[in-house]
Amino acid sequence: MSSQRVLVLPFPAQSHVNCLMILSQKLAQNGLKITFVNSDFNHRRVVNAMKTEEERETKLPLELVSIPDGMGPEDDRNDMAKLSLAILSTMSSEFEKLLEDIHGRDGRRISCIVADVNMAWALEIAHKLGIKAAVICPTSAALFAFELHMPKLIQDGLMDSDGMPIVKGEFEISPEIPKMNTADIAWCCMGDSTSQKLVYDYIARMIRTSHLTDWWLCNTVSELERGALSLYPKILPIGPLMKTHEIQTSSWSSLGQFWEEDLSCLSWLNQQPPCSVIYIAFGSFTMFDQTQFKELALGLELTQKPFLWVVREDAYGRDTKVTYPDEFEGKKGKIVRWVPQQKVLSHPAIACFVSHCGWNSTMEGLSNGVPFLCWPYFADQFFDKTCICDYWKVGLGFDLDDDKGLISRQEIKKKLTCCFKMRASGQGL
Repeated sequence: MSSQRVLVLPFPAQSHVNCLMILSQKLAQNGLKITFVNSDFNHRRVVNAMKTEEERETKLPLELVSIPDGMGPEDDRNDMAKLSLAILSTMSSEFEKLLEDIHGRDGRRISCIVADVNMAWALEIAHKLGIKAAVICPTSAALFAFELHMPKLIQDGLMDSDGMPIVKGEFEISPEIPKMNTADIAWCCMGDSTSQKLVYDYIARMIRTSHLTDWWLCNTVSELERGALSLYPKILPIGPLMKTHEIQTSSWSSLGQFWEEDLSCLSWLNQQPPCSVIYIAFGSFTMFDQTQFKELALGLELTQKPFLWVVREDAYGRDTKVTYPDEFEGKKGKIVRWVPQQKVLSHPAIACFVSHCGWNSTMEGLSNGVPFLCWPYFADQFFDKTCICDYWKVGLGFDLDDDKGLISRQEIKKKLTCCFKMRASGQGL
């Protein structure tokens, strides 16, 4: 087995890199040689985020390589339409060159490619070169099933051939899968109609290409998603993909992060009483305008509870620095730029998780028994919220202020207070 080399290709976004990096580390622990392929842009971020010079010099359990993503330094890589076009026009050809280069030196060969389902074009190259391949879905099996089901949804008249909803509102692809809403379909939330069509076309192509392999992996567990796994039995649940104790205690535990993890938050949590801290984190994409950011800050202040709040530098704009309201003192809280989230969620001081409901965060929160307060931003996060609140019943959502179109500080305080009362009484959410 030790001579087998697996090449792993994530979609160039933090949650996807996290998921496939953990899978890679687990494969490496089982004796496989791993080559992990990031975009050049993300490769630099991963290397720069390693905490110390010692960590950078530590022998890693896998090989890190990179290829261009086709975008310039000034381009917005959160623009899914532009990123999709760049991936197809540049990354696919660069990926093929990389494979040929690897095969051409030192007698090394790739035994298998594991590609993010959103990078399933790699299966075409693998097929051409005679390399075995698998796809992995870093989101829920239900969302994977929805995408696999799209041709039937078009045939049934729910969507048109461009992926746009014809019938609006709730729909189901199976009685055993939670209902979805056409307003929450991922590409329908992304820019103008041209961008939406580009993203839909990209996803539709990836789903068609995924049929080039019979190995469909998914970061889920059968106990959570029996309906989706029953509808598409080829989907193999291999989750939850979380760091083992060996990985968490290693010198390369943060490998794969785009930002340096602030470990001081763990010492701070050690000083807090059990089940007392509100943890707030919105992943790598969520943006706030100044008004909503202010309401969140003042809502936390109103609770008078300790909080750990992750605020990225670009939390509400690429070129704008976060501005806290004058009334916000934040004396009870700790604000950091990025954290080792799995360690945070397993800490006994954490009482609840205010989350964007990304699938990685959802799996980590569920695995640690932490109740959610759901604040989805885009894509699959709205469906994840539905599962958390309505089906698994381990979380609550926030209600918008109809007059202002935002979540008010009073609503934030109300839901957080409700969460603490229920936890204190031992009731579920």
